[in-house]
Amino acid sequence: MDSPQISRVRTDYSDRMTLRGLRVFIALEEVRSVAEAAKVLGMSKSNVSQNITILEQSLGSKLFDRKQKPISLTPAGNVLSLHAHRIMAMVSAAEASLAEFNVDSLPVLNFAIIDDLDASLAPVMATVLQGHMANSYICTFSGRSDEVTSRLISRAADIAVTASIPADIHKFHIQELYREQFVLVTARSKYRPSDDWRETLSQLPFVQFSDAMPLGQLVATHMKRIGFDVPRRFAFETSRSVIATVAHAGGWTLATPLSILDANRFRQKVDIYPLPFTGLSRPIYLINRMNELGVIPDILAEQFRIQLKNELFPEFARTAPNVASALEVHDGS
Repeated sequence: MDSPQISRVRTDYSDRMTLRGLRVFIALEEVRSVAEAAKVLGMSKSNVSQNITILEQSLGSKLFDRKQKPISLTPAGNVLSLHAHRIMAMVSAAEASLAEFNVDSLPVLNFAIIDDLDASLAPVMATVLQGHMANSYICTFSGRSDEVTSRLISRAADIAVTASIPADIHKFHIQELYREQFVLVTARSKYRPSDDWRETLSQLPFVQFSDAMPLGQLVATHMKRIGFDVPRRFAFETSRSVIATVAHAGGWTLATPLSILDANRFRQKVDIYPLPFTGLSRPIYLINRMNELGVIPDILAEQFRIQLKNELFPEFARTAPNVASALEVHDGS
């Protein structure tokens, strides 16, 4: 039978904040569900709840509002979040140095990328990773930037190429790859730069990216900013559908250079011009979780920039020489 002193020591120890408790806290914060956190951590739901309860008892504060669906952080939980991520980042860095972490040992790496860049950059990713992660299974998802970023936040993706930055930026390593200016795309011979752009474009059907997409939301906000209110006619979720409809319906749209390359088979049926009004641009990033995957994200970012600068940008310059300057690679510094 334990002595009172031993029991007291065990009780004190169990009340301390532990790395395991912080890992469970971070997982629950990210997925906002005990069941999902249990899946991520490979634990039972009761074990997740127990770890959170112990952590709350040790700190003397409730960290989660479990009455909310999904579960949300309390003010105390938000304070702990900042410190917990810093602590775990330091632990991850120490583990990487002391254990000489070998990324090649990872069984699976999940990569997510916006669909406009999938065909252009995914092969580069595969080439790079087959040399650095020869024993890993590489699984790729492509979709809208909000879907890509959501997969990163939920840990369904380890690395992402996206235009959308996660809200909790302190948890992620974010590298800008390039920036692209939006351009005007019109059906062939429907618009001339010498025209009064408001009058001419008002007479053509506007083909927009869906409001459900970050790209569509960005364009819609910009149209309001410049005070150009046009009738809503067509909306699509893919670049190919937007550009094809512009060509066949005699319309116009705002598009990014690489979305035009994604729909290049319709190039001969459209004209491309600089925007005749205030410019609009968006950056594209490579994002991964802080202090994970060693140097792999940095290597990928550099190779992506090389691919963009040496192949994709020249291809766009040949496709639309009058707007070739709409693309700019970030120097990586």
